[in-house]
Amino acid sequence: MDDSLGNIPSSHLLGSVPAVITEEKTNSNHSVPEANLQIFPPNNGGNPGQGYQTLGGPSEGDGKQSTNNWKGVLSVSSYTQYFNVDTDVVMNRLMSSLNPTTGDFFSKIDANPDLYGLIWISTTLVFVLSSFGNCATYIMRKRSETVTSWTFDVSYVNVATCTIYGYTFIVPLGFYFLLQYLGLNASIIRFWCLWGYSLFIFIPTSFLLMIPVEFLKWIIILLTGGASGGFVALNLKNHHIQTNDLSLVLVAAFVLQMGLAIFIKMWFFR
Repeated sequence: MDDSLGNIPSSHLLGSVPAVITEEKTNSNHSVPEANLQIFPPNNGGNPGQGYQTLGGPSEGDGKQSTNNWKGVLSVSSYTQYFNVDTDVVMNRLMSSLNPTTGDFFSKIDANPDLYGLIWISTTLVFVLSSFGNCATYIMRKRSETVTSWTFDVSYVNVATCTIYGYTFIVPLGFYFLLQYLGLNASIIRFWCLWGYSLFIFIPTSFLLMIPVEFLKWIIILLTGGASGGFVALNLKNHHIQTNDLSLVLVAAFVLQMGLAIFIKMWFFR
């Protein structure tokens, strides 16, 4: 009986102590793999498929931000790089747009093209045309009629908004696709920047167009359109179109600027 009870395995019984199994000691020279620590939450700005950012990884290497800040069309942060300008930079570019004979605007914006000028100039021009256009209409009616009954024409705001924003976004886009089709390198951001600053000259001109002298207003608007058109055409010529075979593109750019100037005169300062 005692011998049979001694043969019963007792390692699974409650309170029993399992036998100590002797294992080979790990060789001290064997290197232990380094722990791969991770930071939570995941680094969404990293490479696709990399869910987490490894501690001490490449993102901390030199402390510099990645040059590719594009995070999608609907992401606001994708466009912040195009508004990274200060007052001095904007003023320098505004002054360059008033001097169309230099033709070096692309060289000035090459390192940092901005969309701030396009948005600011277009919005300002919309309000200037709406307000000064109504003022010019009031002055003309007061000169021609003894009793003036005049009300603010709200449709000026709608027409100015559609015209200015439509022109500054669609026309550069059209020239961008045209030059791409012709096999020339072009940047839509630089084109938007160029056409946006080309409209700045129309803002001070709107003050002069309130002068109630029709002949003088036509001279002012034609000179303005010529300066704006020359600014666009000359910069395109110096940096994109350097052959006579594509001179029609330059003519088209100049004519479109002149057409916008004539439209502004006929609709807002008639």
